[in-house]
Amino acid sequence: MSAGTAQVLQDRARDALAHFVDVRESDDGSLGFEYAGALCSLRAVNLAPGLDVLSVTAVLAWDRPVKPALHKKVAEKNSMMQFGSITVITRGKLADVILRYTFPAAGLEDEALTTMLLLVLSGADQGRQGLLP
Repeated sequence: MSAGTAQVLQDRARDALAHFVDVRESDDGSLGFEYAGALCSLRAVNLAPGLDVLSVTAVLAWDRPVKPALHKKVAEKNSMMQFGSITVITRGKLADVILRYTFPAAGLEDEALTTMLLLVLSGADQGRQGLLP
């Protein structure tokens, strides 16, 4: 597998997501979309021959005050996550809350690919709840 197969995988992911969200291609080649209020990005990458992965990043909340309660909520949400992990990225007194998940997707049939993407995105939806005022 090569960078070409990663592009095919990314195109298949776009087709799967297009049934649920408006997908756009960013200048850097990644796919961008919004899901349940989270700003999301997806990119397929070839890590090694036969190992194409999809990397999903979702911004769950941004510009949140850095407080112990935020870290506690994120820790609680992480303990319930099945697909991905949530991190707090601080910038001074403010923080963004990000969900990341990368999974091998080479060889997944279209239905399985769609199911995996929806499982990850449902985690973004659940992870986002309670992070905003």
